[in-house]
Amino acid sequence: MSYVAAKVAVLKMTKIVVLSGGVGGARFTRGLLALSDRIPPRGNAIDVTVIANTGDDMWLNGLRICPDLDTIMYTLGGGINDEQGWGRIEETRRTSDEIRAYGRGWDWFTLGDLDLATHIVRTDLLHEGASLSEVTSYLCQRWNPGVALLPMSDQPAETHVRLAKQADEHAAGDLIHFEEWWVRYRATIAVSSFVQVGIESAKPAPGVIQAILNADAIIIPPSNPVVSIGTILAIPGIREALQATSAKIVGVSPIIAGSTLRGMAAQCLAVIGTDASASAVATLYGARSHGGILDGFLLDPADAAELTKLSEAGIPARSVPLIMADTAATADIAASALALAGVQISAAPPTTFNFPAHSAAASGALADGVKP
Repeated sequence: MSYVAAKVAVLKMTKIVVLSGGVGGARFTRGLLALSDRIPPRGNAIDVTVIANTGDDMWLNGLRICPDLDTIMYTLGGGINDEQGWGRIEETRRTSDEIRAYGRGWDWFTLGDLDLATHIVRTDLLHEGASLSEVTSYLCQRWNPGVALLPMSDQPAETHVRLAKQADEHAAGDLIHFEEWWVRYRATIAVSSFVQVGIESAKPAPGVIQAILNADAIIIPPSNPVVSIGTILAIPGIREALQATSAKIVGVSPIIAGSTLRGMAAQCLAVIGTDASASAVATLYGARSHGGILDGFLLDPADAAELTKLSEAGIPARSVPLIMADTAATADIAASALALAGVQISAAPPTTFNFPAHSAAASGALADGVKP
């Protein structure tokens, strides 16, 4: 039997994993997905898995609230209130007002009526015995976020803060939920440490370790390095998987010119005794060659003077604009991160196959994309 050589442009799936907190990670991932519009025909398709922080999860009014999972799901699914960065668009709060009228709930943490529907469905499914991973998959069937959205763990590992002094009804030394410190007190009261309650018994959610080990690139977006990314890394087994994967791991600085554009990462860094600078965040993660997790890091041109520090720390770094002004600008950041990870989103080179001379390939049935 004779054969003819044919070159077939084969669609390759580029597997990208994103470790994400809430707003910053969600907006970065939206830009990452927008790269699909720049991929030429027969180019590399993007297959994205987002591993989300669940340290902010909590119970409120008998409902299980998962702030970061929901922010990612709403952002990628087109339902987010972009102006505030969290919650649903065109939201109302009649139910929360009624709950307050009964003297229940927290005045400082208001749930919108549309958002409540998500929490009710999640809680109902959890009470029926579904895992958080299964519930998240179910909720995403409605929102179709375009990614595989995975919680970091199915077991609760809630982030709390230990108060350094009395605050209202809380005594010095008490643990309060991170969200209370963050939302009620706007991170303005002194705390001595962060404590992930339940972290010792938590396990990576199904699919998390496999996604990390099978990835072509892993991106740490501009999420809070202490209570978002740091909490994910604290789940037993995740840091080890990151150190073992063959994929390059690239971080994107959440700090520009000594401050955060959104959120309170600077306050969290201060609690652990770390400067609010791009290089400090990178060295907090550490170079993988020195026992850390980074193979590369992006910082803003405003911090270009810190490139030398990163080089000395063994972390290859590049300076590119990091302000996520819109989706197009964010897509540029994502492309730079992938490039630093050694992944180019471009047309896949043709792959050579040998077909029998009398096969469909030779007869022209596969003429589209087959060039003898």
